[in-house]
Amino acid sequence: MEKIKFATVWLAGCSGCHMSFLDLDEWLIELAEKVDVVYSPVGSDIKDYPEGVDVCLVEGAVANEENLELLRKVRERTKFLISFGDCAVTANVPGMRNMIKGADPVLRRCYLELGDTTPQLPHFPGIVPELLERVSPVHEVVKVDMFMPGCPPSAERIKASIEPLLHGEKPVMQGRDMIKFG
Repeated sequence: MEKIKFATVWLAGCSGCHMSFLDLDEWLIELAEKVDVVYSPVGSDIKDYPEGVDVCLVEGAVANEENLELLRKVRERTKFLISFGDCAVTANVPGMRNMIKGADPVLRRCYLELGDTTPQLPHFPGIVPELLERVSPVHEVVKVDMFMPGCPPSAERIKASIEPLLHGEKPVMQGRDMIKFG
């Protein structure tokens, strides 16, 4: 059987979902026998998202231009996209920035009002990715094939979500163990 091309992506979030993924412990060895990790911040050093990905877990909300560009590329190149964790599903904590209403007020608050000794806005391109006016959950930007809530989702939920896909089946996302937020 041909291995599934598997990827994970980390947008605006804390990396907790990826840490929970690593809590799969020994099952990661079994998973490695069935998938080729073709892109992941914790599982590879590949810099460009490849073509023809079968399954991708997307962690985090869409908060800046880099997130937006990567997410669009991921959707275009991925057969089955999973919104991975509460930040991806609802925008969660990164979405709290939306209360400040706009990118400029956020930058002013962070860099000027709360700046330490030399408050200043970042001037040089590439230092801070251009913020979007509003932080969005993944499904508001691209089509999502499956939602896996949790902050972070437990290792058991992650396994129960991925394992059926390895056999060409769709996971059953019902019941508290599979759909509880938080």
